[in-house]
Amino acid sequence: MKYRHEWKHQITLIDMLTLRQRLSAVAKRDEHTIDGKYIIRSLYFDNASDKALREKIDGVNRREKFRLRIYNNDTSAIHFEKKSKINGLCLKDRVVLTKEQAQSIVDGELEWMMDSDIPLVQELYSKMKSQGLKPKTIVDYTREPFVFAPGNVRITLDYDIKTGLNCTDFLNPNCVTVPTDESIILEVKWDEYLPDIIRDIVQLPNCRVGAFSKYAVCRIYG
Repeated sequence: MKYRHEWKHQITLIDMLTLRQRLSAVAKRDEHTIDGKYIIRSLYFDNASDKALREKIDGVNRREKFRLRIYNNDTSAIHFEKKSKINGLCLKDRVVLTKEQAQSIVDGELEWMMDSDIPLVQELYSKMKSQGLKPKTIVDYTREPFVFAPGNVRITLDYDIKTGLNCTDFLNPNCVTVPTDESIILEVKWDEYLPDIIRDIVQLPNCRVGAFSKYAVCRIYG
């Protein structure tokens, strides 16, 4: 694992249409997409004092967040992720859980986690016990991902962001999510260098690097 650079921009619909055309000419679509996109559902963890949310809003230099995630409603492979950020660089640690393991975490049945042979699961267990972390908010959105091999660059267009309000049973298909706003987010991630061709493509008029958080947007609603 290595820390990666990350840019985030909040863009307009016209920007997205322009970028989609430009990126399609030089980058490849992620091979896991369906018709060039996939639907992401994430369940974020936080504690009673909203530690993860406050650290994001306050721009704390060293912070982390935990989440469960599925793609295209496929529960056969559930990703459990820890995303860390230090000095503006990002690191993601990820493991795959079974549907039963993920559901037990959502239901607060944690005993098995203590004896797990997965270090990331043990860490979550420890922080659920010591910090009071618990499932907090579902975040749904659509993602269009592009990849560019030089620099290991990944560019994504995220939109149609929805929140689960007070529902945290993210494997339940009857858990309804509702739209938040019309935000469209451009994310650019790379390793040691960002190739000039990609740097030029993602430069948009009146568009600055920001700190947009889909989790923070969804927390406005609960």
